[in-house]
Amino acid sequence: MELTIENILLVGSLLLFVSIVAGKTSYRFGVPVLLLFLTIGMLAGADGIGGIYFDDPQISQFIGIVALNFILFSGGLDTNWSAVKPILKQGIVLSTLGVLLTALTLGGFVYLVTDFTIYESLLLGSIVSSTDAAAVFSILRSKSLALKSNLRPTLELESGSNDPMAYVLTISFLTLVVNQDQTIASIVPMFLVQMIIGAAAGFGFGKLSKFIINRIRLDFEGLYPVLVIALMFVTFSTTDFFGGNGFLAIYICAVYLGNQDLIHKKTIIKMYDGLAWLMQIVLFLTLGLLVFPSEIIPFMGIGLLISLFLILVARPVSVFISLLFFRMELKRRFYISWVGLRGAVPIVFATYPLLAGIEKADVIFNIVFFISVTSVLFQGTTLSIVAKWLKVALPEESKTMTSTELLLAENPKRLMREVIVSSQSTAIGKELVNLQIPDEVFIALIQRNGEYIMPHGDTTIEIDDVLTILADTDTTIVEVCHKFQNNLNE
Repeated sequence: MELTIENILLVGSLLLFVSIVAGKTSYRFGVPVLLLFLTIGMLAGADGIGGIYFDDPQISQFIGIVALNFILFSGGLDTNWSAVKPILKQGIVLSTLGVLLTALTLGGFVYLVTDFTIYESLLLGSIVSSTDAAAVFSILRSKSLALKSNLRPTLELESGSNDPMAYVLTISFLTLVVNQDQTIASIVPMFLVQMIIGAAAGFGFGKLSKFIINRIRLDFEGLYPVLVIALMFVTFSTTDFFGGNGFLAIYICAVYLGNQDLIHKKTIIKMYDGLAWLMQIVLFLTLGLLVFPSEIIPFMGIGLLISLFLILVARPVSVFISLLFFRMELKRRFYISWVGLRGAVPIVFATYPLLAGIEKADVIFNIVFFISVTSVLFQGTTLSIVAKWLKVALPEESKTMTSTELLLAENPKRLMREVIVSSQSTAIGKELVNLQIPDEVFIALIQRNGEYIMPHGDTTIEIDDVLTILADTDTTIVEVCHKFQNNLNE
């Protein structure tokens, strides 16, 4: 079947519906839902029962870049800075040095077992050098896997921040493959420019985005998530225009925004959570359609060999060397090594050689696809088993939710107080977003002139407002109540 303007919405909506329904029960059988989306795309493709012919790497790359924007931004918004801060150094080392070591180790192996040139081998190694944020986020969160000793923040920080490094390495070695007269030394300046501009732009656009979100006055709450989408794409495209790494910029921007007081923050986070899932489904379905299973079969042998080396040697070696100077239990290092899932991101990066028209582009794409599938299949289905085997999983009764998860679960708290805003309060005339209320405290309701108001970040406090305050501890609830009146109303 040829995709036309007349049937693309019908086909797309049916594939989306089937993916969601099938994904609902997939985890009962231990099958990662992302792999299921990929399989549905392949079944709908030219070699499958759907017979849909789709062979356009350029459109696939565009869809992939857009989807990665949403996935990385959503992951950044959901990153709790207080949880990440203690393991920030480990996460940064894993997402930079770890990715580089993985690319070099795997590239060297590929060079030994194939007829690839050294630069082609390093290109393949670079494409699959990062762990996949979509795969790690979705599998860890859908399994509600609670891990000891800051393991989960480490894994999520690494997977959310290492794609920029893999992207730079991919572009760098692709440049060397296309331009044989250049050397590795010639691409070092490009690497530094990409990372420095990307990091600076991410932080800068994060501060600018906070200012815009909290100062602009929109008539409808639903427009605020749309505004954030616009700011996200502005951050990515502007950074890329000036030679920086757009993926790094949007992730840093999202992490900054996710840990600030924003107007309608709850609405924004909920919307991005849904959009991230939509983008993951669309991305995997598209890549499934792009793949021709009949062309992968001849490369299954070499693909399995490279995949096993990546899982059992290259990834563990890069993790152990990267964490050499950090105090960490051996079992934690082993588990971090195992959670090196490759998903859609390497497949998206594999479209760059296709568009560049290099000689072995098709071979690289098929091998990368096979590596991604086997990684999600073998590692993704065993995360819980390996966690229990290594004794890094928390018991069921010990599982706790992150602050963001608590927010999305309608803010369950232990204490509730009502406080009347006195005429002496310094909060009068100020918006909630500017009152610096602790993250663990939630203003649930405001009673004003006999009416009840659901507060938002832009809600202005007035005299005699009756605020319903939820918190976890007596200390925090007393502190917040004193912001609104001099004497605590018991």
